[in-house]
Amino acid sequence: MILQGGPAVSGQPHFTVDGLRAHAVRHHGAALLRLSLNGEPFDVSLSDLTEDAPLAAVIPLDEMTPDRLTALGRFWSAATARAVPPDPRITPQRLQRARQMLRAVDARHAGAIYRIIAEHLFPQHQIDTASWVGHPIRETTIRLARDGMKLVRGGYRALLRRPRRDR
Repeated sequence: MILQGGPAVSGQPHFTVDGLRAHAVRHHGAALLRLSLNGEPFDVSLSDLTEDAPLAAVIPLDEMTPDRLTALGRFWSAATARAVPPDPRITPQRLQRARQMLRAVDARHAGAIYRIIAEHLFPQHQIDTASWVGHPIRETTIRLARDGMKLVRGGYRALLRRPRRDR
């Protein structure tokens, strides 16, 4: 999300650079901020700022526009002390799977075999050596490691996109 200084609009909340409580990192004239508003984390980029001008959001019109509009709505709710709706981009199930994928990748890089990884990822299942080859947890563990490598190689950006039927 990019926030820019803009003209004041009467009757609207007035956000300024000084009003945002965050740590700024300067990079090529823009400030990259990690904000915590109403307990929710937001990453924003600031450009063309003057100290007293209110902030405006600039949203590019592309395939990510629906996700950006959702993020802006969540930001607005947090900034105006309203209840922030949950982030629809990643469900609790997808988040849990991403954690398992990264744990599987870390274990593979450390030299662990799939059976040992499965025992740690799925401790509730009894996996013995004799039935390992035909066990469904084996295939799940292999897929987690494979998909985790895709995340590590740059596929993590897909986590930030809301799942859509047209993709």
